[in-house]
Amino acid sequence: MITEHMWDKDEYFKFKERSVSGRYVTNEHIHNLLNSLGREFELDVLGHSVENRPIYGISIGHGPRRIFMWSQMHGNESTTTKAVLDLLNFLKKGSQGAEALLDKVTLKIIPILNPDGAFAYTRFNVNEVDLNRDAQERTQPESKVLRKTFEEFKPNFCFNLHDQRTIFNVGSVDCPATVSFLAPSFDEDRNNSDSRAIAMKVVAAMNEELQKHIPNQIGRFDDSFNPNCVGDAFQMEEVPTILFEAGHYQEDYERDKTREFIFYALHKAIYTIAFEQVNRYPLEDYFGIPENNKLFFDVLIENAHVVDKSLNENDCISILYKEILDNDTIKFMPTVAEKGFRPGYYFGHKIVDCLNVEDMKWLDSQKITELIN
Repeated sequence: MITEHMWDKDEYFKFKERSVSGRYVTNEHIHNLLNSLGREFELDVLGHSVENRPIYGISIGHGPRRIFMWSQMHGNESTTTKAVLDLLNFLKKGSQGAEALLDKVTLKIIPILNPDGAFAYTRFNVNEVDLNRDAQERTQPESKVLRKTFEEFKPNFCFNLHDQRTIFNVGSVDCPATVSFLAPSFDEDRNNSDSRAIAMKVVAAMNEELQKHIPNQIGRFDDSFNPNCVGDAFQMEEVPTILFEAGHYQEDYERDKTREFIFYALHKAIYTIAFEQVNRYPLEDYFGIPENNKLFFDVLIENAHVVDKSLNENDCISILYKEILDNDTIKFMPTVAEKGFRPGYYFGHKIVDCLNVEDMKWLDSQKITELIN
């Protein structure tokens, strides 16, 4: 067995795909890269979206353990797509570690399942359907492509790759949920099964790795059952399925730091599966990951009575950024989320104090003061 790789930032940067960055990632951004991967990769068009954009599939490896992953089911959730591109770079470099993995596993990857939503930077497809709520009826062509690929590839594992909002924290503490995981439920009672337990153990392995890089910033997503969600549907068919949620890292609104941690998680998961290390990780380690909570705002304004006379002394105002597509760039527009709560109730990725002159200058520069007024 190949010794497990110990990742660091410098090593990761050898594989980071620098041609694709930021939040706006579409077929046009990845087309040339996919077509230059090399002969060891099999690139296919698995089908087309509502607006006839190609849905690409990439296959690599010749091992018996089959892993199926897909990203940008929600078009505006691109962080995991960037991490997948980094993973492809790692696999094509021909290192001893990459070759050892590819002897053990076969990967099938859909980098952008919802290319119309990616182009428009929306969660939904062009028919305004959430593809992650279309697992049973499969009314949309993108849903049919996903299901057909699942049935033909017959995976042993599924990775459902998403982004989550900046509002999520870990448990009850002031730590952003930079990465969250879930082994989805397969029934209303959230029972366990052999396949779900396997997924939980792979999550535990990834958590162990990520704690080295972002301690206390890994969360566990809510496991409420919904058979219309793809992860739940595949779990119902006894295929171990894992939900990945790429979240906020400090001052990383472009999510170009979070992609690094998703890359580490993907590598760890593939390694754990490839070398049959799953049972090294007890189920208790999965349940020891704190559940996500929703206690963060993008900006927390303290002593907000200075700028809003309707508030009491010491009251706070919270700001959330709305993501707007503008000339192929995502801009972050501040919006007021809540007013009139006390300090300590919520957390802020940025905290400003209206009694501080420099903080007031920042609020003015961001046009937040006039927004409040």
